[in-house]
Amino acid sequence: MTTPSPAQARFPLWLIVASGCLIAAVSFGPRSAMGFFQLPVLGEKGWDRTTFSVAMAIQNLLWGFGQPLFGAFADRFGSVKALLLGAGFYAAGLVLMAFAASPIWLHVGGGVLVGLGVAGTSFGIVLAAFARAVTPQQRSFVFGLGTAAGSFGMFLYSPLSQAFIDAFGWVNALLIMAGMLAIIPLAAFPLAGKGEGRKAGEVDQSIREALAEALGHRSYLLLVAGFFVCGFQVAFITAHFPAYIRDIGLEPKWGVYALMLIGLFNIVGSIASGIIGNRHSKPIFLALIYLGRSLAVTVFLWLPPSPANVMAFAVVMGLLWLSTVPPTNGLVAIMFGTRYLGMLGGIVFLSHQVGSFLGVWLGGWLYDRTGSYDVVWWLGVALGIFAAIVHWPIREQAVERRKLAAAE
Repeated sequence: MTTPSPAQARFPLWLIVASGCLIAAVSFGPRSAMGFFQLPVLGEKGWDRTTFSVAMAIQNLLWGFGQPLFGAFADRFGSVKALLLGAGFYAAGLVLMAFAASPIWLHVGGGVLVGLGVAGTSFGIVLAAFARAVTPQQRSFVFGLGTAAGSFGMFLYSPLSQAFIDAFGWVNALLIMAGMLAIIPLAAFPLAGKGEGRKAGEVDQSIREALAEALGHRSYLLLVAGFFVCGFQVAFITAHFPAYIRDIGLEPKWGVYALMLIGLFNIVGSIASGIIGNRHSKPIFLALIYLGRSLAVTVFLWLPPSPANVMAFAVVMGLLWLSTVPPTNGLVAIMFGTRYLGMLGGIVFLSHQVGSFLGVWLGGWLYDRTGSYDVVWWLGVALGIFAAIVHWPIREQAVERRKLAAAE
C-alpha cells in the first residue's frame, strides 16, 4: 500500500494536474521562443550566430545537468522548493541576458541561469509530482496532459515573444517574460510533496542503490541513448528555424507561424501520445515517432521552399514534437517505480539535453563555416533512424528486483 504524499492528502487531483499544467506552460514558453531573439540580439550587438548558438547550447546542457539534480532535490525536499528555486534562476537568467554587454554574460544569463531555471521548473519536476498523485493506469494520460501544457506554452509564447519584440524591443521583451515567471511560485503549492513511500514488499533503496540499479539496466540505457536524439532534433529546430526561414527567402512571419503550429499540434500529439502509450507498446511507439520525424525532415528538404510546405512540415513535426515525453517517462516509472522518478527521469533527460547542446551548437557552428544548415538537417535524419533502432528492443516491464520483492 502506498503511503500517501502530502500532495495527495491536501489537494484534489484536478488542482494538482491544473497547477502542474500551468507551470509547464509558463516554464516551457520562454525557452521555446529563444529563436526569435537570435537575429535582433545579433543585429544590435554585432555578434555572429555561433555566439548566440553557444549560449543556447549551454542553456540546453545546463538544463540537462540540472534536471537530475533538481529531480533528486524534489524527491528529497519536495516539488515546491525545487520549483521556487528554479523560477528564481530562470528570471535572473532572462534579466541578465537582456543586459548582457558581452558574449560571456549572454552565456551566463541565457545559458547557465536560464538552463538551470528550466531544469527546476519544467517537465521533470511536474511529471514526477503527477506520477505520485495518480494510479499507474492514469499515469500515461496525465503525462500527456502535462506535456501538452508545455506545448501550449510554445504555441502561446511564439506570437507573444515576437509581438513583445516588435512593440517594446528585445530587451524589454525578455524583462516581460521574466516577470511572467512569477506565476510559477503561485501555482506551485498544490504540487507539494516528497517522494512516495515504499510499497509493501518492495525493497528499500538509497539514492546510490537506485542509481546503480538503473545504470546497470539494459533497457534504461537504451532509453537514455534514444532520448539524446530527441534533444538534438527539437533543439536545433527551436533555436535555428526562424533564421532558416529567412535564409530560404521567406518572410520572417512564416517562422512565427511555423513555431505556433508546432506548439498547437504538439498539444494534440502529446495528449494522443499519452493515450496511445497507455494502450500499446511504448518502445515500439517511440521507434515509430523517430522514424516519422526522419521522414518528415527528408520530405521537407526535398520539396521546394514555400509557405505551404513550411506549414505542412510544422503540423507534422508538431504532432511528433514532444510526443516522446509521456512514453519515455512512463517507461522509467514502469521500470523503477516513482520513488526516484525525478532523479532517474532527470538522467534520461540529461541525455536529451546533451543532444540539444550538440544540435544547437552544431547548427550555428556549421552555418558560420558553410553558410547552410543542410549538414545538421541530414544528421538529424540519420540520428532519428538510430533512435528507432535502439528503442525497438526496450522491455516494458519492472526490473527484476521489484518483481522478486512482490513475490515474497
